Amino acid sequence: FQPTNNNKSTCSKQRKELYISLSPSHHHPPAPLHTTTNKYSMMRVLALLSLLIAGASAFGVTSSFNGAALSTCQPQYVATRAPAGRSDLSMMRHRKKVARLGRPADQRKALLRALTTEVIRHGRIKTTLVRARAVRKHVDHMITLGKRGDLHARRQALGWMYDKDLVHSLFEAAPDRYGEREGGYTRVLRTMPRQGDNAKMAIIELV
Repeated sequence: FQPTNNNKSTCSKQRKELYISLSPSHHHPPAPLHTTTNKYSMMRVLALLSLLIAGASAFGVTSSFNGAALSTCQPQYVATRAPAGRSDLSMMRHRKKVARLGRPADQRKALLRALTTEVIRHGRIKTTLVRARAVRKHVDHMITLGKRGDLHARRQALGWMYDKDLVHSLFEAAPDRYGEREGGYTRVLRTMPRQGDNAKMAIIELV
């Protein structure tokens, strides 16, 4: 029996269909190109979102989900009140031991000497509040020297005050006037601010 041409073509078609049906690509066709591209794009977006969330949690950014602040790397400092008699660390007394009075050292010393002399001469002067507080300890020191009355104290007073006759008068009157008082020979009274620059004014006087 010799197969005809029709039979040959029919057999070849049947073999091709059988081969296609048995091949694995028939059951699992390749994915289209646009589907694969979308898949990779979604993976990149998810990776970027995870990096953003991690960075936000590291720098303490407020979460957009519940409004709560995320953890921060820097420590949180709680402001506490300093104990009585001690200053806060944020308000240290640098350059405040001596009142500068807006002058260099030599001019400041001359100003304090002049103010001390005038307070002892007149008993009461009006000046700025800062100057009154600065000269107060020098006036008290001069009166203390006058109460001592010895030669060394007199020479110390002569080296500070400008008027020698005033020093001798002070040494004569101080023991009788302040003999029973131990310190606190002056008082500072605040007055109205000065017109023009609105500086705080005060009156310093002998008790």
